[in-house]
Amino acid sequence: MTAGTKTLTLLRHAKSGWDDPALRDYDRALNARGKRAAALIGGYLRSGGAVFDHIIASPALRVVETLAQVETGYGRTLAPEWDRRIYLASAVTLLDIVHEFSEDSARVLLVGHNPGLEDLAMLLVPNSDEPARVALEAKYPTATIAELAFEGSWADLAAGGARLVRFVRPRDLDPALGPEED
Repeated sequence: MTAGTKTLTLLRHAKSGWDDPALRDYDRALNARGKRAAALIGGYLRSGGAVFDHIIASPALRVVETLAQVETGYGRTLAPEWDRRIYLASAVTLLDIVHEFSEDSARVLLVGHNPGLEDLAMLLVPNSDEPARVALEAKYPTATIAELAFEGSWADLAAGGARLVRFVRPRDLDPALGPEED
């Protein structure tokens, strides 16, 4: 399966707390709003029939907890591969990881952090005035998914080589989760 349509779904971890100044950034947990938003995104993925051949994620606590909440809304067990390189990775590092994906996987979910995820999406999706691309450029809030599609192999994915199929923020599904500090 070297050619054909591939789908890369990027999920930014949900809103985490800064309550304990003694905690390392890596160990920050989700706050109540983040848990709600992640479960909502999971329900959205389920209702849209999203299926993933492979899930790869940062092992930071807020990502682990995000996926647990997404699982609740999604209604299925997710079995991510934890990859420490994703923690606070740059777009270039994330693209290197994408290039390593098995060609047997056509639909991959990558869960991580900003600014790397946003920068990766902006790198892969050509600039345009399409509403989803404009929203992506404005801000990539917590618990937001960007679904990118492209033709070809993971190893060949390059700048400008994908199209943005959807960009869904928690506030798009529940206005109560709208701007505060995303």
